Amino acid sequence: MSNITDEGDVSGSDTAQKAPGNSSVADMQISVKRWLVKTSRNPFVTFSSLIQPVIFFVLMAEVLGAIVSGALAQTVGSDINYITYLTPAIVIQSALAAAAVSGIGLVDDMDTGMFEKLLASPMDRGAMFLGKVLSEVVRIVVQTTIILLLGYVMLYLQSGASVGSYLQTGLLGFIGVIAIAVIFGGAFMAFSNIVALVTHDQEATTMIANLLTFPLLFISSAFVPLEVLPGWIQSVAVVNPITYGVDGVRAFMLGQNVMTVFDVTAFSGLWNTVIPVVAVLIGFNVVLGGIAVHLLNRASKAKVQ
Repeated sequence: MSNITDEGDVSGSDTAQKAPGNSSVADMQISVKRWLVKTSRNPFVTFSSLIQPVIFFVLMAEVLGAIVSGALAQTVGSDINYITYLTPAIVIQSALAAAAVSGIGLVDDMDTGMFEKLLASPMDRGAMFLGKVLSEVVRIVVQTTIILLLGYVMLYLQSGASVGSYLQTGLLGFIGVIAIAVIFGGAFMAFSNIVALVTHDQEATTMIANLLTFPLLFISSAFVPLEVLPGWIQSVAVVNPITYGVDGVRAFMLGQNVMTVFDVTAFSGLWNTVIPVVAVLIGFNVVLGGIAVHLLNRASKAKVQ
C-alpha cells in the first residue's frame, strides 16, 4: 500500500549512482582557490618562495656587485649594471623556491586524509590537479613581478636609470620573463611532486628542495658569467636547467643573445637564446611531468583500492 520502498531499493536499481559534481572549470577554480589559501597560510612557503629571494637579491647585489664588475664588462658589456645582470638569477631562484615546495602540500593532503577524500569525491581529477598547478603558476607570476619591480627600484636608487635601460625589451620582455619563469617552474613543480609521491614525507621533500636550490644556482650562469668559472662547472651547467632559465630571462632583460652553454646562430638576436631555452625547458617539463603523472595515477589507484 505504501509508496515507500525499502532503503536498499530506493533507486530502483542495483547499480549505485555517483553524485553529480560541478563542471570541470568550476572544479578547477575551487582547486586553485584552495591551494592558494593553503600555501598562503604556510609561513615556510611564504618565506622560502618570496622573502628569502628578496633578502638574497639585496645581499648579492651589494656583496658581488663590485667584485664581478670587471668580468661583467669583459663578457657582457661595460654599460650593464650588475643589478640588471643579477635580476634574472633572482627571478629564477624565486620560481624555483615556489615550485620546489609544491610537493609539500601534496604530502600534507596524504597525511591528513584529504587526498583520499578528494579522490572519492565527484570532483574531476584532471581539474583538481590542474588547479594545483595553476595555483603555483599564479604564485610564480606574482613573485616574478615583485622581483622585477624590486630590481628596478634598487637600480634607480643606485644610478637613477630608466625602465628602458633595465628591461630593454619593454612589455614584450616583461611577458617573456614571466613565460620563462612559468615554464622553468613547471619542471621543478613536477620534480617536487615526484619527490613527494616517492617519499610521502614532508621533511624529505623540504630537505631535497633546499639541497637543490643553492648548489644548482651556483653551478650555472646565475651570479657571474659562465666563462670565468672553472671548466667542470661549465660542463655541469650544460645539463643544469637553471642555466637555461637564467639565460632565457637575461636575454629578455638585455635584449641580446646571451646563451652561455652552446652557440646558436639559426635565429636572430635574443631569439638565438630564447628559442633553444624554451625547447630545453619544455623537454624537462615533458620528462619530469610524465614521471609525476605516472606516479600520481598509481597513487590514486592505490588510494581508491
